[in-house]
Amino acid sequence: VQLQASGGGLVQPGGSLRLSCAASGIIFSTYDMVWYRQAPGKQRELVAAITSSDMTNYVDSVKGRFTISRVNAGNTVYLQMNNLKPEDTAVYYCNANRSLGRYVYNYWGQGTLVTVSS
Repeated sequence: VQLQASGGGLVQPGGSLRLSCAASGIIFSTYDMVWYRQAPGKQRELVAAITSSDMTNYVDSVKGRFTISRVNAGNTVYLQMNNLKPEDTAVYYCNANRSLGRYVYNYWGQGTLVTVSS
């Protein structure tokens, strides 16, 4: 299983970035997909999630600014980030998870760095 995150970079406050996470080795459409982030010196936090049935959820601090979406045909999940703030600076990780009976499947990507600074 591989989750390949990309799209991070340096952006000024108020700018936008789109993160992508391409999955392989899983039946992508059956997995819930989640973006997490970890800022320096802080714990990893859930940013946005999209279920296999396209239900979405966001941490309060990004509601109205970030949008998570998925394209099952392309095995890819996206995170559109608008009106970025310095406090959004973090390494962003994608996660794929599902439960099947008593089994839990949980996979992580390698992370992509987002830096918001003027």
